[in-house]
Amino acid sequence: MHRPSGAFSSAASPSSDAPATDRCPALRRPFWHPGRPSGCEDVRGMSHPEPISRTYRFAMAVFSPIVRWWGRLEVSGTEHVPSAGAVLLAGNHDSYWDPIAIGIAALGRRQIRALAKSSLWEVRGLAPILDGMGQIPIDRGVGDARALDRAVLELRRGACIGVFPEGTRSRGRTLRARSGFGRLAESVPEAQVVCCTVEGTLDVARFPRRPRIRVRFFPPAAGGLNQGESAAELAVRLLAEIRGYAPIAAVGRGRT
Repeated sequence: MHRPSGAFSSAASPSSDAPATDRCPALRRPFWHPGRPSGCEDVRGMSHPEPISRTYRFAMAVFSPIVRWWGRLEVSGTEHVPSAGAVLLAGNHDSYWDPIAIGIAALGRRQIRALAKSSLWEVRGLAPILDGMGQIPIDRGVGDARALDRAVLELRRGACIGVFPEGTRSRGRTLRARSGFGRLAESVPEAQVVCCTVEGTLDVARFPRRPRIRVRFFPPAAGGLNQGESAAELAVRLLAEIRGYAPIAAVGRGRT
């Protein structure tokens, strides 16, 4: 079975201690679409729902039979995902299928603009699809300030940005939380923080046994970034809460 390309990754911590800002250099990569602002103007406070692109809907529709039918998708808590305004979404990451399952689960509410590994743009024919889906390329593990700048700009325009605090698939390991998520929360304090858990995606390819995929959205118990809390502390707190509901899954034969 074809494996989907990875989507939202961790926002890597930039090497500089300066917070990310919406500087125009982040716009050098063409990614704007018809009907969207094209300049550097700040339109935070946007309250109307963000349009979901045709490319995004098409990509979700392609994988929907696998996730919804074969995966017997169960979704809960979508009421916690605002239909408009800036949203920072944090989730666990055990399988290539996680971003696809989360995207399909949230489709009735939002388009998730994920931070995805930049190497995906090097795959022939994939770059225009990723751009059409509003995904954001990020160089993992090197402090990609440009990716954070663009994520901040998108947030201030009322987008929903998806981040895996662990930065990559767990592969059965306990991974530390990256501080990039917290840095985005610091830069755009008006963004609403939402957590999500996804389970069952490791079993997508375990034929003939059908998986049961569950996606749950929920607000963090202690809210978003608290006074006196660092970016790193926020990421650690959220990941601990997420993993409390969705423990790290063991990787076994036939799993993805």
